[in-house]
Amino acid sequence: MLDVEALRHDFPFLETGVAYLDSANTSQRPRQVLEAMNAYFTRFNANIHRGAYRASEEATEHYEGTRDKVQRYINAASRKEVIYTRGTTEGINLVAYSWGRQNIREGDLIVITILEHHSNVVPWQILAQEKGARVEYVDIDDRGELRLDQFHALMEQRPKLVAFPQVSNALGTVNPYVEMTAAAKAAGAVVLIDGAQGAPHLGIDVQATGCDFYAFSGHKICGPTGAGVLYGRRELLEAMPPFMGGGDMIRSVSTTGTTYAELPQKFEAGTQAIAEVIGLGAAIDYVTGVGLDRIHAHEQRLVEYALEALSEIEGLRTFGPPVERRAGVISFTVEGIHPHDLATILDRHGVDVRAGHHCAMTLMTRLDVPATTRASFYLYTLPSEIDRLVEGLKDAKRIFE
Repeated sequence: MLDVEALRHDFPFLETGVAYLDSANTSQRPRQVLEAMNAYFTRFNANIHRGAYRASEEATEHYEGTRDKVQRYINAASRKEVIYTRGTTEGINLVAYSWGRQNIREGDLIVITILEHHSNVVPWQILAQEKGARVEYVDIDDRGELRLDQFHALMEQRPKLVAFPQVSNALGTVNPYVEMTAAAKAAGAVVLIDGAQGAPHLGIDVQATGCDFYAFSGHKICGPTGAGVLYGRRELLEAMPPFMGGGDMIRSVSTTGTTYAELPQKFEAGTQAIAEVIGLGAAIDYVTGVGLDRIHAHEQRLVEYALEALSEIEGLRTFGPPVERRAGVISFTVEGIHPHDLATILDRHGVDVRAGHHCAMTLMTRLDVPATTRASFYLYTLPSEIDRLVEGLKDAKRIFE
């Protein structure tokens, strides 16, 4: 089991006394991440790949060192398959722009799910409209789990691309991503997995899973904002045109044309978020040191505790699957109280939660609710913070009686 009280000393924000239950939105950062970034700013603040002096070489070493850490974290076959982005959204858009515009044709089928974050909906809708392709959505059942019968029926239509979340950001549903990937590959599809919520809590072995692309964000895995990763199979990345043009992604430029750099630089135009990438490396070290299995087990205990505690509140409805197929996320509504009002009252109790559609409006429509309140947990969450959530909800009910 995790020594959560000890871990919490690593997170300066938690010293404010706030019960932070919004880690699915963005996680808190430990001192180790802040110190790694500060070391860059104070000891070797220079640009990478471009300077024949010590500070630049040291910055490059740390920046590229993160790439090696990511390769090990997701078990990519090569460090060349690790592309730095600003986050999951940019990674998915890169695939839609570069792979999609080269490979999707009129009449092609793109399969996604009703669970998607907008970042894994809008790029495909734009691409489908531009190319004359179509997008189909896999529905969920009443527990918030994907209808695999629908999924397999759509695979029989030989889709060109299949994209889905490893874990739902709004419901915490852990999708059967290995099974889905295998079925999609058997149908001849290219597979993209949105790992924004999966990478921090479950991790992934991209080679064993067999996916073609995997995207995640640093700020949900105890790292900074502005740094993320797109994994892509090398043969696909090598065949794809660049996403952006400019410095560092070229081999040579002349008045007659340009030749591009090899992977991964081909997709990393311009000055990168150097400090943030270094911070991401420190975050991966931190999470790996704690242990993903222990983190996931801790979150499941918290979810079980929270579901039982919330069940005592009259008029409260939770959404999502059973504990064993759920990450550390609980979305709920309280009869007669708008989620935004709930979040405001909880804030008065020093409890931070997310209220709204969670960038998942297709899911909210499917659930027939305008919004939900979402409490999400991570390695630093305590059961006592869930108790504070429950007390705040009881106060909200008293206010609205």
